[in-house]
Amino acid sequence: MSLINLTSAQLRQAADLKERIASLNDELTAILGGSATPAPATAPAKKGGMSAAGRARIAAAAKLRWAKINAAKAKPTAVVKAVAQPVVAKKRSMSAAAKAKVAAAQKLR
Repeated sequence: MSLINLTSAQLRQAADLKERIASLNDELTAILGGSATPAPATAPAKKGGMSAAGRARIAAAAKLRWAKINAAKAKPTAVVKAVAQPVVAKKRSMSAAAKAKVAAAQKLR
């Protein structure tokens, strides 16, 4: 219901209620000796985080890493291979002494 649709009697009653609430609030303040209105809730303090100096150090290190990567890409290669060979990982091999130990352990089992 909007204020436009209210009758003058209803408006007068609302004004009287508002005055009574204000006087009761003043009375409560006098009794308690402080503010009758509750203090506004504050957001909890943010914990942790990183200082501006820390962020700057990390940013500088990242820029340095990328500069090294880009510098390596920019260098022309001395030998250009005609056909790109797939990179094959070197197989791990076991020494003769290690093979003998494993064989001896197997025989004991």
